[in-house]
Amino acid sequence: MPKVWIEKILNEPELYLLRVDDDEVKYFEATWEIPEGITYNAYLLKLDNSVVLFDTWKKDYTEEFIDALSKLVDPKEITHIIVHHTEPDHSGSIPKVLELNGYKAQLIGTSFGKRILEAFYGSKVVENFYAIKDGEEMKIDGKTFRFITVPWLHWPDTMITYITEDGLMFSCDVGGGYSIPNGIDDSNEKVVQKYLPYVTKYIVTVIGHYHKHIIQNIEKLKKLGIIEETKMILPGHGLIWIKNPKRIVEYYEAVVAGIPKKGKILVIYDSMYGFVESAVKIALDELKKHGYNPVVYKFTDKEAPAVSDILGEVPDSEALIIGASTYEGSIHPRVKYVLYDIVDKTNYNKPVLVLGAYGWGGVVGKEIRKILEKSKFDLVDTIEVKGSTTKDDENKISEGIKKLLERLK
Repeated sequence: MPKVWIEKILNEPELYLLRVDDDEVKYFEATWEIPEGITYNAYLLKLDNSVVLFDTWKKDYTEEFIDALSKLVDPKEITHIIVHHTEPDHSGSIPKVLELNGYKAQLIGTSFGKRILEAFYGSKVVENFYAIKDGEEMKIDGKTFRFITVPWLHWPDTMITYITEDGLMFSCDVGGGYSIPNGIDDSNEKVVQKYLPYVTKYIVTVIGHYHKHIIQNIEKLKKLGIIEETKMILPGHGLIWIKNPKRIVEYYEAVVAGIPKKGKILVIYDSMYGFVESAVKIALDELKKHGYNPVVYKFTDKEAPAVSDILGEVPDSEALIIGASTYEGSIHPRVKYVLYDIVDKTNYNKPVLVLGAYGWGGVVGKEIRKILEKSKFDLVDTIEVKGSTTKDDENKISEGIKKLLERLK
């Protein structure tokens, strides 16, 4: 059974977290490997004459959600359901909540969100739906709810809710992260430090394709003065940010900017029979001589790392080294797949050195150049080895490393 959290966050206004720890999911969106799991966070606000529910949980946990919700309130008492993002990991329990509510609660979201909800769950779900306009304010029981659209973070329907009197930002996917933190908020620094790498992984896999929209929407919130005034950020996944809400905003900005960690070089390669690995080992030794710390992911006949983990390493790397075998007139399919995702999800201006190995014809340099040519990555050099590495190859690889490191000065 998944762990369910029912936690009171504030006394005034009376605000609760409803969280379920999904330790059964293995592939988020049926794509990204997340053995670390994920949480789904919903929030319940009790006012004098109103009860506001912010999002729900994945359909798989509807029974658990209704049980947790019913410990705080009779579903019939819910007056408003705010839908920040209609992806089913947040909206999956809405139909059951509405059924138990007698469809009296007003749903609030974007017009795009209304269309998606109707497509997912049918027209009855949206019979009492109010489509907000960007920047619109609504008074609910003496509180001012300000709705700000943040499209493409990561669907076009996404919005946040800001309660102006209390500085509360309900941000859904924005500010979220993978994993199941051992705590609900940022009060424990050890918990935060363990959690943040999973935030990076989450950003690049879930929102990375729309990275420019992260920048645009953060700037939008800054101009509105919301980030400066926010006292608490309450996302749909992971930790709540109470101690230092700006920290998660700044962390998102750093990931999008690709701010590197000094000395970190990401090395990714395949090696079917050890030839690419021999070339890569020469490069690794050379890096260590120069005081660099290579982080290595390799595809061999004994291991295949999670692509989501590799993507999470790109933003704070200073440079990349890609090692690839020639395979059926192209590059090894595992490396090709990773490269396409790197360009799509983590497109940074970082130098790249390519190492290749072949038996009868080298194509690695040409094929990888094609993949990178429309990206921001800077292809420094390509060194291709025919079979086993020779002394001449060793010298070329050493020179290639020197060229790569020159770009970092």
